[in-house]
Amino acid sequence: MTGRSSTDKAKADTQRGRPAADRRRGPAAGRTRSWRDSPLRRITPWLFLAAPLALLITFTYVPVASMISYSFTDWDGVSPDRENVGFDNYVRIFTRPELFRVFFVSGYYLAASVVQIVVALYFAVILSFNLRFRNFFKGILFFPYLINGVAIGFVFLYFFQDGGTLDSVLAWLGVSTDHAWLGDPTSANVSLAGVSVWRFTGLNFVLFLGAIQSIPGELYEAAELDGAGKWQQFRHIIAPSIKPVISLSAILAISGSLSVFEIPYIMTGGATGTQTFVIQTIKLAFQFNKTGLASAAAVVLLLIILLITWIQRRLVPDDKVDLV
Repeated sequence: MTGRSSTDKAKADTQRGRPAADRRRGPAAGRTRSWRDSPLRRITPWLFLAAPLALLITFTYVPVASMISYSFTDWDGVSPDRENVGFDNYVRIFTRPELFRVFFVSGYYLAASVVQIVVALYFAVILSFNLRFRNFFKGILFFPYLINGVAIGFVFLYFFQDGGTLDSVLAWLGVSTDHAWLGDPTSANVSLAGVSVWRFTGLNFVLFLGAIQSIPGELYEAAELDGAGKWQQFRHIIAPSIKPVISLSAILAISGSLSVFEIPYIMTGGATGTQTFVIQTIKLAFQFNKTGLASAAAVVLLLIILLITWIQRRLVPDDKVDLV
């Protein structure tokens, strides 16, 4: 009896020493609410996404929606009155062959895109191996992509003009020519496509180089132990590993060749057979004040790019590659 009463007395003293709030809470006194139980956790991702989503909607989806609405009107871009004409603008586009004839100019840039992908892939493979001054060459290849497109257009405008840089270099080499590089459609489009190759090779080069450097080094070591040379390593290791990046570059090449604008607009203004679909659309909107027709042309270009991208994704799906 004495021992039990002593124990009960100790418990009572302990209870009297506790704060009143702890005595009321009982066993749940030590339990705290975690961050996962907080309602703020559910809205935190949306708080981070609020600014980029607002910018995306404001400067991308709202203008696209406005462009689609303009394509069904006969609007000059200035007047407050907009006459609804339905699908007349689209009918005019598909019944006037001269509006689609400019797509033949995109063939020069598409061929140039193939060249720039091949060149970029070649240098990316070469510079992925140990090579002296490889960082220097990486900078040289990527530098043109950092220059503004307008500046590139003005630089090469002086480069190709009569008696310009190209003619001076050819004269130093003993080659005399009086050819006007931007004077006829063929040489002008080839020259402009060459400028496009010089400018965008760096972008494809960085994409390919990043994909190649992500390949585990153990694969190269195993291939070298098996006696595989550089070509075998490229064929069986590098090429399958960077297939998704090559597919992405192909999509960018096709869409870019259809929507070329800066270089031909700055250098020739679309003259001498160098007018692209985008330059033609800009002239319809701002030179001939046919904003409705120009909006319809822009929608058609968007649909063509989406269709080509869909076909390309169906023909060349991004299968997961497991090399290990």
